[in-house]
Amino acid sequence: MRILITNDDGIYSPGIAALAQIASRFGEVRVVAPDVEQSSMGHAVTHSRPLSYKTSPIKFEGIDAYRVNGTPADCVALGMHLWGHTDVVLSGINMGPNLGNSMWHSGTLAAAKQAVLLGIKGIAFSTPVGKTEPDFKALEPFVAKTLELLLKDTELSLYNVNFPQQPTEIRWTRQSVRLYDGTIVPGIDPMGRKHYWFTVSPLEPAEEGTDRWAMDQGYVSITPLRLDLTDEKVLQKALEQPAIV
Repeated sequence: MRILITNDDGIYSPGIAALAQIASRFGEVRVVAPDVEQSSMGHAVTHSRPLSYKTSPIKFEGIDAYRVNGTPADCVALGMHLWGHTDVVLSGINMGPNLGNSMWHSGTLAAAKQAVLLGIKGIAFSTPVGKTEPDFKALEPFVAKTLELLLKDTELSLYNVNFPQQPTEIRWTRQSVRLYDGTIVPGIDPMGRKHYWFTVSPLEPAEEGTDRWAMDQGYVSITPLRLDLTDEKVLQKALEQPAIV
């Protein structure tokens, strides 16, 4: 099995190094990641300038690794082009969760989506960050078990996986769709200039069975996703109305 690994935190992130080493148990691994952090870039792709890649300055213990001057989606497209046949794309492990509505702007998930758009399985991995880096050694058995579970499925599929800091078990979940508050926090830089931070916080408690709920309970959350955003109920209602002239 050929496994392409990327992220949105950049080639220097400890999360991608941890994922690459665990994934190497399941097949041949190659790392192609952004040369700088690309968090919350969503599914941006580069079209106004050429892309290039260089050998990673970080060594991945026997794994070929490259850095790209582009977005997570760029890395997947370029990595698959350069490598040829690829079986699956793994993205992460992201330094910070990707739950609920944050999926819309997640660069980590966008890389997995890009894989599915190109015809192969994509899996995104994330974990919260506190005052210290995540304990990837403690997460290792749960990452391995999740990979064992998801890689044996041969269907074209898209998954979003989130690991709590101290997992107890793995749960299948759905996306939390509760609304959240987009808050602008103003500040002043050392030069006295105004700047602003955009942050979000859930407006309502997480619904049972969702990704946010699972993480609150200390469970690994696996959410199967799809690319089709069609609202079937609204479409069906519209089709039952008189034809639009």
